[in-house]
Amino acid sequence: MKHQPTSEKMKIIATPTRFASLLLQWHELENDRELPWKNEKDPYKIWLSEVILQQTRAEQGLPYYLGFVGKYPTVKHLADADEDEVFKMWQGLGYYNRCRNLLATARIIVDTCNSVFPDTYDKLLELKGIGPYTAAAIASFAFGRLTAVVDGNVVRVLARTQGIWEPMDSTNGRKMFAATATSLLEVERPAQYNQAIMDFGATVCKPKKPLCNDCILKLSCVAFRDDKVGLLPVKSKSIEVSTRYFNYFVFHDSTCMLLGKRTAQDIWQNLHEPYLVETGEPMTFEAIVAANPFLRSIIGTYKPTQSTEGTQKLTHRIIKSRFYDLSAIGCGFNPPDGYKFYSKNDASGVAFPRTVSKYIEEHHLRIK
Repeated sequence: MKHQPTSEKMKIIATPTRFASLLLQWHELENDRELPWKNEKDPYKIWLSEVILQQTRAEQGLPYYLGFVGKYPTVKHLADADEDEVFKMWQGLGYYNRCRNLLATARIIVDTCNSVFPDTYDKLLELKGIGPYTAAAIASFAFGRLTAVVDGNVVRVLARTQGIWEPMDSTNGRKMFAATATSLLEVERPAQYNQAIMDFGATVCKPKKPLCNDCILKLSCVAFRDDKVGLLPVKSKSIEVSTRYFNYFVFHDSTCMLLGKRTAQDIWQNLHEPYLVETGEPMTFEAIVAANPFLRSIIGTYKPTQSTEGTQKLTHRIIKSRFYDLSAIGCGFNPPDGYKFYSKNDASGVAFPRTVSKYIEEHHLRIK
């Protein structure tokens, strides 16, 4: 149910000018959030930071940003990089579609734009992998365009201060938040205003335990006045979570390991992993081997030295993993299709899903 404020209540909402003025005042006098991409004018570095920070906290993304800027200082350096090397740099951040899009877009910019980022929102939006939020951020911060940046922090500030009950993930909701953000944009200093409202959402109007008592906007905040802060913003979609069962057979000896690269349009695409048998439900080692011709031909009645379970929660899935250590097998058989033996030196240069890298680290398989 939508909770629409009455016209009388709406009168207390700060005018656009006052709203922007208060945020800019806070930004200049109280915002001490220091991050290397703030006040950055290079569109490449702005784009890189925005991609890394999608669904990632700034504190977690910071070392990745610094690593990428250090290794790939320009979009040309990134476009020319080896794919496995880039994914290795990204390992641990998750949401690997971001990394795929990052590399693909870098190559598009180099190949079709002569390594120069377009300087308008509409032109940026034409590039594959750059959506409305990222296009607005680059246009505003790099080129001073009058584009309102609408990320999760901004949505939260707008929903609470303006009393917006339209679900943020609905078509109407996205249009409403975009229109509201544009109407409140400070036209003289759009980049500073965008940075101010984003930082305000991250440090004051936080998802949990917001600092309402110290908030400069509380006198005109609808959610604070109506004691609805914890209910906004609204989401309409509930995520259905499914469980998948990954059974990994870790063939290795002291010098090499059998690995395959995930190439299907699925989770962890472009990442590497040991030999995998996915099952629809938990199955015993014996049952999996009996149903798999390759395993039957290699293992026979051999029992693994140990088995280890792991769980990784993704946005829409829970991955239940079991690892079977087959160190005594060695590397003397013909690999199945899609797999090959990597020396442990070569394996150190490829990226793994977190659940696999955790297993490798915990079992001292010496792949760093």
